[in-house]
Amino acid sequence: MEKFDLKMPKMGESITEGTIINWLISEGDSFEEGDIILEVATDKVDNEVPAPASGTLVKTLFKAKDVVPVGEVIAILEVSEEKKLNSNSNLKSKENFTLSAVEVPQKEKLRNKNKNQSAPQYSVPSVSSPLGKTDRASFFSSLIISIAKEHHISFEELARIPATGNEGRLRKSDLFQYIEDGRPYKFAQPVQQDPTAYRIPQLSFDKGKGKIIEMDRMRQMIADHMVYSKHTSPHVTAYVEADMTNMVNWRNANKKAFQEKYGERLTFTPLFVEAVAKAIKDFPNINASVDGNNIIVKEDINIGMATALPSGNLIVPVVKNADTKDLKVLASNVNELAAKARDNKLGGDDIKGSTFTISNVGTFGSVMGTPIINQPEVAILALGIIKKRPEVIESESGDEIAIRSMMYLSLSFDHRVVDGFLGGSFVRRVADYFEQFDTNRKI
Repeated sequence: MEKFDLKMPKMGESITEGTIINWLISEGDSFEEGDIILEVATDKVDNEVPAPASGTLVKTLFKAKDVVPVGEVIAILEVSEEKKLNSNSNLKSKENFTLSAVEVPQKEKLRNKNKNQSAPQYSVPSVSSPLGKTDRASFFSSLIISIAKEHHISFEELARIPATGNEGRLRKSDLFQYIEDGRPYKFAQPVQQDPTAYRIPQLSFDKGKGKIIEMDRMRQMIADHMVYSKHTSPHVTAYVEADMTNMVNWRNANKKAFQEKYGERLTFTPLFVEAVAKAIKDFPNINASVDGNNIIVKEDINIGMATALPSGNLIVPVVKNADTKDLKVLASNVNELAAKARDNKLGGDDIKGSTFTISNVGTFGSVMGTPIINQPEVAILALGIIKKRPEVIESESGDEIAIRSMMYLSLSFDHRVVDGFLGGSFVRRVADYFEQFDTNRKI
C-alpha cells in the first residue's frame, strides 16, 4: 500500500478554492477505484471527487463546509498502487460525468458472459424503510447512475440491490456483481409489510412467447429519457376544453388562399404554436427548467413539436423564437421541420434548444393525452382531436344548442416548480386564445 495525498482539485481557470460539501467515505473506511470520496462545491457547479485507486481513507484534514484552496491536501489515503495524478484527474463534474477506463474490463466481461447461464438464487433483501423515508436515491453517485443508465436500470431497481458501502451506500462492485448475477430483482415490486418497512419478494413472470424485436438505438434513448423524466419530475396533469370553431372555420376558409400567396400549407400546428407562444409570454415561469435548487426561466421561447418518424419513433424538432415570428414564417418553419422528419434529414440544430413542447395527439385520433415532460423542461401540452358535437351556447335569445368544434387540452407539468395555479392558468389561457381567434384576420 502506498500513501497518497488527495488534493483539492482545480475546477476551472478562474476557480481558486472549493467548499467541501460532505465526505462520503469516513476515516478508516475502504473504497474502490472510482468510488466518490467527497463532494466539492464552487460558485459555479458542484463536483464529485473519485478515488484514484482502491484503498483506505487514513485521515481527513478538513471537515464539511470548510473552504479549501485549490491544490491543498485535504486527505491522506492508502492506495493499492502509486498514482501519479494531477488534481484535475481527481475531478468528475456531476453534469459531465462519463464512464472511466476502469469500467471497461468489467463491462467487457459482462458482455461476454454466457447468456444461457442461469441466475443464482438471491435471498430476499431487507430494506429498513421506504425510499421516501431513507432517501436512498440521494446516495447514488454519478458513477453508479452512469453505469445504471448504460444497462437500463431504474432507480427503484438500484434501491433493491444489496449495498456494502458506508452507510448503506451502493458501491460500483455491488452494481457490477448484481448485473453479472442476472439482475434478479429486475421485475420485483416492493410490498409494504408495515408503515416503515418494505420487502422484495421473489417473483417470476411468464413473459410468454412471440416475435422478439430488439429496440433500435433511438428507441432505447427514448425509453431512457422517458423513464428518467418520470423519475425526475412529479407529473401532474391539468385538463381544459376549448371551443375551436372560430379557428377551424377561419383556417378552412383561408388555407387555399394562404398556400397560393405564400407557397406554404396552412395546418393547425402553426396556429397552435402561435397561441402557445402568446400564453408563455403571459406566464413566463412555465418556460423554465430546474437546476438543483434554482429555477431557470428561459429568455427565448422555443417550441418543440413532437413528431413521428417513419420508423415509428418520436423526435422533437424545434421552432426557435416562436414568439417573434408571424404566421407565414411559423407555417414555413413547421412545414420544413415536418418534411425533414419524414425524410430523416433533421440536423442537430433542428432538435436542440426546446423550452416548451407540444404534442398533437389528435393527429392519431386521441381525444386527450397525458404526455411525459421533455426534460429539462417543466411542462408539455397535449392537443386532442378536434370533434364536432352539440354544445349549449349563450346567445342574445338565451341558451341554445349548436354544433361546435371542440378539443381537449391536457398539460403535464413538473410539480416541483409548477403549482396548480400556474399550470391551470396557463392551459386555460391557451384555450382562451384558441376560442377568441379573430375570424376577420387577414392572411
